[in-house]
Amino acid sequence: MRLGIIQLNPWINDLKGNASKIEAGVKELSQKGADLVVSSELALIGYPPRDLLLRPGIIARCKQVALKLAQSLRGYAPLLLGTPWSEGNKLFNAALFLEKGQIVSWVGKTLLPNYDVFDEQRYFCPFTGSKKINFQGKNMGITICEDIWNDKEFWKKELYPTNPVEQLARENLDILINLSASPYTLGKQKLREKMLAHLSQKYKFALVYVNQVGANDDLIFAGRSMVWNGQGEMIFRAKSFAEHRVVVDLQERQKVYADNLGSEEEIFQALVLGVRDYVHKCGFDKVVLGLSGGIDSSLTAVIATRALGREKVLGVLMPSPFTSKESIEDALELAKNLGIKTYTLPIDSLMQAFDKVLAEVFSGLPRDVTEENIQSRIRGNLLMAISNKLRALLLTTGNKSELAVGYCTIYGDMSGGLAVISDLPKTMVYKVSHWINREKEVIPSRVLSKPPTAELAPNQRDEDSLPPYELLDEILKLIIEENREVEEIVSLGYAEEVVKKVYRMVRLAEFKRKQAPPGLKITDRAFGTGWRMPIAAKL
Repeated sequence: MRLGIIQLNPWINDLKGNASKIEAGVKELSQKGADLVVSSELALIGYPPRDLLLRPGIIARCKQVALKLAQSLRGYAPLLLGTPWSEGNKLFNAALFLEKGQIVSWVGKTLLPNYDVFDEQRYFCPFTGSKKINFQGKNMGITICEDIWNDKEFWKKELYPTNPVEQLARENLDILINLSASPYTLGKQKLREKMLAHLSQKYKFALVYVNQVGANDDLIFAGRSMVWNGQGEMIFRAKSFAEHRVVVDLQERQKVYADNLGSEEEIFQALVLGVRDYVHKCGFDKVVLGLSGGIDSSLTAVIATRALGREKVLGVLMPSPFTSKESIEDALELAKNLGIKTYTLPIDSLMQAFDKVLAEVFSGLPRDVTEENIQSRIRGNLLMAISNKLRALLLTTGNKSELAVGYCTIYGDMSGGLAVISDLPKTMVYKVSHWINREKEVIPSRVLSKPPTAELAPNQRDEDSLPPYELLDEILKLIIEENREVEEIVSLGYAEEVVKKVYRMVRLAEFKRKQAPPGLKITDRAFGTGWRMPIAAKL
């Protein structure tokens, strides 16, 4: 059998646009000899549609567009289409079988994830009917994403009380098809491939995995659709971070696109895709960001330039009396290397104006972090004004380490529309930046070597307020990704005083994170839709 794969980058709620791309894909792959074409999970509406699924009108339009798509594909290869589907008062995450101009049958998703960024039990009902379809004399099992993630032997535990794959295996299955929208996180691909290899070897059937690509809000999808033969061998892997339409013969080894990206390159490609899609899908065509001469804004500028092109990125320098000459030089050198336009807007006079206006209120009080934050908020106001006037999306440049402990200014450097590297720990910011410079100097070398500083006070250094980033990031991972308590972390050999300080800073910064712009998810636990901590809670 020859299967067509449509690895699609859908636009959420663009039913007609997504359907048009799917239609073009089916027609192209039919002409290339596909017997059956498969889309990704919820390809018609895009994943994740979130509370759009609560609107009956949208669900009705999904049905209308799916039926129209079926009619337009009369005479072409059948299609397995991922879409929401309602029966009575129940809504399902479904795969429709479109053939000969009709919706012949449908199968729903059985296992509905309800953890981290997933909230499918809020919208969908679990499907309990048959998931088997007979096509061209072959028994095909149709599963959707999470349905294949519950093998007890692989996980050493059962995540759900039922296992759709095991049930299908009892029905003399020839091919298992999985429509997926599995988000990207660093390292997940290796786990995914290991699991799929296990299923293919265990049950001895061909396995076709079709994944979404692109970015929607905070989630990035890497694509990398795969096919395994009945002997447990991968015979095809699709492109990473790009759309891909292809016909795969289940009896032949196809091109397995290289997936040997190092961690730094993979992160860079993911963030480039995340920025490009977020900017364009939100209706912008250009961005603006502040350039401080530091490593965070430098990396963000490189990502934005690669994503959008140099003519679509504007850098703004906003030096204060505490900004070093070297920082200005580094910011301008970076901009020159990238070929992006810059403006330099000194904020000295604005700082003086704030001091004058607040003089009576602040009379007799010592200068402290308040004045430091005013500098950041002046810069945030200038950047937002430029964003408004030029219709350019403002990118924030803070990293995960800073956001975790609140080493950032709300309504200041946190102001913006997208937090590009907010899920990238500071130590990884350095690693990715060094990778960027592997062949030629893009980020000035001095940026990579000088101590990080906010330059909001004389001779200021980040480590005046924070533990060294190598230590801080280790502790933060234990708190954020592994949910460890203070006592557990101390038992691993970390100093109790440091752990308690970091833990307290993380808790106190929750109110800031609730007001931060959306950020692109890279790690297993990001400060986005999967992070649901209270603000008004006892420390």
